[in-house]
Amino acid sequence: MCSRYVSDSRTIILCVLPANADMTTSDGLQMARQVDPKGVRTIGVVTKIDIMDKGTSAKRMIEGKDVQLRLGFIGIKNRSQQDIIDRMPVRLALEKEALYFSTHPIYSTMQQNCLGSGNLIKKLGKILFTHIKHSLPEITNEIKSKVKETEDDLKDLGPTMPLDETQKMQLLWNMITDFIQTYKNTISGRYDSKRIQSNAGGKSDLSGGAKIKMSMYGLYSEFDGYKACDEY
Repeated sequence: MCSRYVSDSRTIILCVLPANADMTTSDGLQMARQVDPKGVRTIGVVTKIDIMDKGTSAKRMIEGKDVQLRLGFIGIKNRSQQDIIDRMPVRLALEKEALYFSTHPIYSTMQQNCLGSGNLIKKLGKILFTHIKHSLPEITNEIKSKVKETEDDLKDLGPTMPLDETQKMQLLWNMITDFIQTYKNTISGRYDSKRIQSNAGGKSDLSGGAKIKMSMYGLYSEFDGYKACDEY
């Protein structure tokens, strides 16, 4: 299911990567790079920064020195399991996250616009707005095309089936009458617009009586003055 969604060229891929694992072996990143090799619609989100081994940091990952993405990476610090158990409010968790990055000896020296859930929200909003603006004309054309296609299908199905018994009977008689008239026109070789429309797109050949008349003309054409269909 994930592969089906991310394969759409209009989808923005939010690729979440744990900071305490090798990002080059991430299944999510590998899938994103397969469908978006240039990285133009993939945003990297680095999580679990606070549980990395001492003496290590996610600075290289966030700065895109290990893997480059056009939209870059954002480092975030989520609530811990204990925070969730204690039902810490999201507002307080965001404040603690901002304090963590601003006081950390390494992350405090980095550009703060690539750290924190707040910056992730802002960046996603801008990217989504630009993406919608770019894709909207194409989406509008697709919708118009689908509407036209559906309207044509409904038109081919004919009028809505009546609910009243009398109207149902009238519709049935009309269909029988049309069929009889079309059948007569086919035998006599007359022009029938309904039959022509039903065969639209196919090869328009002579049918029924018209073929017979052409054969008769051809059969007696060698006799001057003789008209085989005079009494037809």
